[in-house]
Amino acid sequence: MRRLLRAKDSIDKASHEAWPVRRLARVSGVSEAHFARSFKDAFGIPPHRYLLTRRIERATALLRETSLSITDVAFQAGWDSLGTFGRTFRDVTGESPGAFRLREKAAMQERQDQMPVCFLKASNRPDLTIAVLEKRRRASKDNNAG
Repeated sequence: MRRLLRAKDSIDKASHEAWPVRRLARVSGVSEAHFARSFKDAFGIPPHRYLLTRRIERATALLRETSLSITDVAFQAGWDSLGTFGRTFRDVTGESPGAFRLREKAAMQERQDQMPVCFLKASNRPDLTIAVLEKRRRASKDNNAG
């Protein structure tokens, strides 16, 4: 477990960096297959999804708390492509980064008066209990069925 925590801590410290399974396995000192299996068993999600969660959390915080351009937010959160960032962000949160920023800025003042900040941040974490591709597949299936 300590080895897995070492890799998880590495992702947490530098989620903007590339973290392929090979690199994470090296940090943990185990084989790639063993690492991927063990990480999912220990934390309930695969390493890539954990990294994606961290990046989305970072991006939402930057969109809420800074006036950085959406491009700068994407690169600081760890994406190499603005298009991939926008598509993934929309798939996970249900809205584009620009729409998210506008809605959050408008609602921020009202919510600060009603809820402690620690509860507010916890309630805004992305829900990545299923893979983004699976979410897209389900949405496509629902659209084609209806």
